Amino acid sequence: MTATTPDFGLRARLHRLARGSVVLAIALSSCGLAASSAAGATDSDDETTVALHVAAGVHGTVAPGSATTASLTVQNESTTRLSSGRVVLEVSRTPLADDAAVDAWLSDDEASGSFDEIGADTTAPVDPEGTVTSSLFIPPEALADLAPGVYPLRASLSGAQSDGAQSGGSGVVTSASVLIVADVAASPVAVMVPITATPASGALLTADELATLTGTDGDLTAVLEGVAGTSAILAIDPAIPAAIRVLGSSAPETARDWLVQLDELPNERFALQFGDADAQAQAQAGLPELLQPTTLSPFLTPGNFTSAPTGPGGPDATATPSPTPTDGPVLPTDEQLTAVDKAVPGILWPRSDVSTENLSTFASYLDGRATTVLSSTSVAAAVGARATIDGHDVLLSDAAASEALSDAAGEDDQATRQSSLAEANAHLYLSGHSNGFAPLLVALDRDETRSDDALRESITAVDSLGFGLGALEASPAAPSTLTSEADDARAASLRTMLDSEPTLTQFATILDDPQVLLSPKRIQILRATGVGLSDNAFATAVASVHDATQDTLDAVDIPPASTIQLLSANADLPFSVRNDLPWPVNIRLSVYPSDARLDVEPVTPWVVQAGTTARVKVPVSARVGSGEVSLRLELSSPTGVPISQPETVRVAVRAEWETIGLAVFGGLIVLLLGLGIIRTVTRKRREAAEIADAEADLDAVAEAEAEAEAEAEAEADTDGSHDAEAAPAPHKESNE
Repeated sequence: MTATTPDFGLRARLHRLARGSVVLAIALSSCGLAASSAAGATDSDDETTVALHVAAGVHGTVAPGSATTASLTVQNESTTRLSSGRVVLEVSRTPLADDAAVDAWLSDDEASGSFDEIGADTTAPVDPEGTVTSSLFIPPEALADLAPGVYPLRASLSGAQSDGAQSGGSGVVTSASVLIVADVAASPVAVMVPITATPASGALLTADELATLTGTDGDLTAVLEGVAGTSAILAIDPAIPAAIRVLGSSAPETARDWLVQLDELPNERFALQFGDADAQAQAQAGLPELLQPTTLSPFLTPGNFTSAPTGPGGPDATATPSPTPTDGPVLPTDEQLTAVDKAVPGILWPRSDVSTENLSTFASYLDGRATTVLSSTSVAAAVGARATIDGHDVLLSDAAASEALSDAAGEDDQATRQSSLAEANAHLYLSGHSNGFAPLLVALDRDETRSDDALRESITAVDSLGFGLGALEASPAAPSTLTSEADDARAASLRTMLDSEPTLTQFATILDDPQVLLSPKRIQILRATGVGLSDNAFATAVASVHDATQDTLDAVDIPPASTIQLLSANADLPFSVRNDLPWPVNIRLSVYPSDARLDVEPVTPWVVQAGTTARVKVPVSARVGSGEVSLRLELSSPTGVPISQPETVRVAVRAEWETIGLAVFGGLIVLLLGLGIIRTVTRKRREAAEIADAEADLDAVAEAEAEAEAEAEAEADTDGSHDAEAAPAPHKESNE
């Protein structure tokens, strides 16, 4: 959208600032209070910590000669009750001349001139770990003689002591802040807000992470609520919409709603590089083009896309449809997944340690013209928000104001936040006066955990409504000169990380789809060069990339094995292959014997399932009876790429044992059969003899019985004869 520059007079500026909360925060250092009892003077081990915050005017700004109100907040961070005390507010009549003077005053309490009291108040007692706030009216005459400028402000708290402390035991605690007496002229200010989110895995945000980030209390939700209603310029990491779109219909509803709300915001915006990668490191590393993900297709699940996607993540309306119909769903392209709706092209926001050569490289990255966002510390003198350096367009953010406003946007405590807001306004006031009230840019640091209240208040404290990216680019550009030096350390680390990609590409040939490995790895490299990473975080990220690469290369190998006993002339020898990757791998196991005593199948293809150790069986034949043979085992991909380190296995060949074993076994069988036959014959003979004996016994019994019968008959015959002789003859009738 095209922004217009509003009236930046004092009345409009104060009206805008009044929408935020009260200003000027002063954090006081800890104060130890000694306590004693009536019975004996024993020092207390408890140390009372008191924090005093003073907010005067509107975010530290007051109109010349006007009355204002100061808000006094006393925080008791100890576990004992804090008594009432006296707060005195003083101002120096000597203004601070520049940013260095402001920093010296706020950090070291160094300021010239004497201080005059402009107000005092008695604070109420504060409960343990409690807070008490009161208001202090400052009459117009107290500030009447202050001309427009930035003035040192000092607050002092005295007389407050913890319960039981001796009277007068507390000291005086002082702290420093600033008071800005505004004039009519003021520079228009634009605020740039980065929107980034880092996944735990280093690739894309997961569905669970998106659900948390875009929920009611999520960090991404807070960003949208914080920038809503402001003119903030949004710098969006395209990895966020890509993470939502790749999930298709399975994306959390809150994430889909968040993306719709982002698209509907009227704020001007541009896209960061994917993963907020640093373009400076890439230019310094000599890359011919900006790094991009190799492809996002491995993150797509066809079942989550029932039809062609629509909207910014949908198909290009101008694209020519495919002449051949497809049976499956139409999946979005990488360009559709990473699209940032309504983004202004041609803007890069790298780290600020760049060289003029880097600016030329940026232009080549973006087809000949690029606008680079840098910090004002990169140039010789402050020239406002827009400058040209050796013919290259540059947007310069006010370094001091950006740092102070970033602190405010990241501060959850409202009272503490006011100190940073007053400091930011002080730097903006001085910058505007030093460069002839040219437009100014404030760029917030990368911070993914800001609250919506802190972000909104920080933006509205300094920004000019309606003044955004279009107005900045339309403002006059002042010539300037770079003073920064290109940092080659990160470029060297980037080259080292990229050097591992060819090795991983060859290794990935064991996968059906190599991109399931290569795409997340590229994204991890992009995130490792993130602009927002501190030096320590960068070193940790680079180490993580190297460790992950080595773990991947070591995930498939042949575990060490003990000596194998080969007791047969022909057998299948099992060799273990480990796969710790989350995908099945296609490997070829090559076996090379140390001599000709073994015939071995030279290459055996195998598929090892994810997260398993497979036993690959290789046919072997022994040519001699016995001996020891070493087998060299090598893994390779189907394309012949070596995988892992070779392994050697010793095989003890005892093939004659098979013949001996068969002979022994055959002899045992013959012996057992012979013993069985002998036993059977013996048993049969024994049974025959027993039968013969039984028959003989039966014959003897029969003979004995026959003889007995014969004898009985004989005896019977003998008895009959005797009876016949003894009996008289029958008496015959005398018929004769």
